[in-house]
Amino acid sequence: MTLYDQIQLGESKTLELKQQLPRHEQIVQTAIAFANTAGGKLVLGVDDQRNVIGIAEENIFTLQDQITAIIMDRCYPPLLPEIYITNIDGKLVLVVEIFRGNLMPYYLKAAGKNEGTYIRVGATNRKASLTHIVELERQRVNRSFDEEIDTEFSLDTLDLSSLKIHFSAYGKPLDEQKLINLKLVQEEQGLLFPTHGLTILLGLKEHVAVKCARFKGNDMSVFVDRKEYQGDLLTQLANTEAFIKNHIHLHGEIRGLQRTDTYELPEAALREALINAFIHRDYTNYGRDIKVGVYDDIVNIVSPGGFPNTLTLQSIREGRSEIRNRVIARVFKELGYIEQWGSGLGRIKNICLATGLKAPRIEEQGDFVDVEFYRPQKLSAPSDTAAIPSDTAAIPSDTAAIPSDTAVIPPDKRRNSETEVEPELAIRHYLHQHTTITVRDVMALFSIKESRAREILRNYVVKGILEKRGSARNTHYTLASPAIQ
Repeated sequence: MTLYDQIQLGESKTLELKQQLPRHEQIVQTAIAFANTAGGKLVLGVDDQRNVIGIAEENIFTLQDQITAIIMDRCYPPLLPEIYITNIDGKLVLVVEIFRGNLMPYYLKAAGKNEGTYIRVGATNRKASLTHIVELERQRVNRSFDEEIDTEFSLDTLDLSSLKIHFSAYGKPLDEQKLINLKLVQEEQGLLFPTHGLTILLGLKEHVAVKCARFKGNDMSVFVDRKEYQGDLLTQLANTEAFIKNHIHLHGEIRGLQRTDTYELPEAALREALINAFIHRDYTNYGRDIKVGVYDDIVNIVSPGGFPNTLTLQSIREGRSEIRNRVIARVFKELGYIEQWGSGLGRIKNICLATGLKAPRIEEQGDFVDVEFYRPQKLSAPSDTAAIPSDTAAIPSDTAAIPSDTAVIPPDKRRNSETEVEPELAIRHYLHQHTTITVRDVMALFSIKESRAREILRNYVVKGILEKRGSARNTHYTLASPAIQ
């Protein structure tokens, strides 16, 4: 992809566009954010409409020296940018390229590590929280969160029976040596301690859960069924898959003397997407869980945490892989849930195309990854018709799912709190239908006051989920991240 092609796609995790030299502090924040994330390019000479304006030739070398000095003087550890000139249709643009560093975290020297560390989220620079800083330090020493000892639990108090059942079903024992080899436990001072990977797999953390809902129609206004699954991770996976199957159509076809039943969405693609959500989600984020929504037009899977820092959408599509949770990934691989590293997203797309379906949309939006499967419209149930049940039964878990009375909740009775229906998901689905959204739209969508609507939109602009466009009465918002075509 040429630089011009990248510019036309707009700002992203690895690209920032400016018509002229921005404030010195903004230059440094962008350089630091790129170095702490996946690297990137700051391109000078492009306006807000992605038109190549160019830089005056007599200013080029002065700008190069100025930018180099700013970044070198204000960043710690020191960063050395690569600055070069590119000619696009006879106009010169200045490219400041920052590569991902190996001495993370990088930060503003004057502000210090805790206050001056920035990361790239969507198309914005965000000040890193303490959790992000700790994660950057892990990445520097090539260690994942789930490999670290979980001091909250003692190994001798843990019930490993559910995990042993899964291993036994695959014909493998889960003895002490296997626990060590898979880094489910770590030895320290002659004693064995559980890692975060083990306690996550056992489902012992409150946020290790999946919330599923079947909504009436194409938005989140009313749901007809919902479940929350907890317990061990592999059982959560099976229950979530069963929930989806119970709410999509099962198509029967007679071939010769045999009947063949197939789901309207390919099971292999759905399962691959769910496995990716469980393996690659950010388990350091204790405030969020996986969410699955079944609508009349799509099946939506949302996983907390964007792509791992070193990855972009393009690199993932090219087959590059980075494992955020190595312990969990090893276990899934050991039990046959993973066929080949780096093939997941490609397989999902190819399976859907092979069955005549539209390629699913896969996006990194802010700090979560969103997958949408498009349901065949000729098979999708009308919004007032229940989905055809399947014969697939959910695998029982030690933790019972939250029951649902399956009654349709009237619009004036539904709750729109962030604990029940996440505003960003409703906004995203609104944008899926309408392209843009305004403050008044949000007020009507959630039945809230103007001040709260503005606060929600402002927060999602800061998070890199939305982009603000226009001004005054013409102010509206769009999704910040481009979709896969």
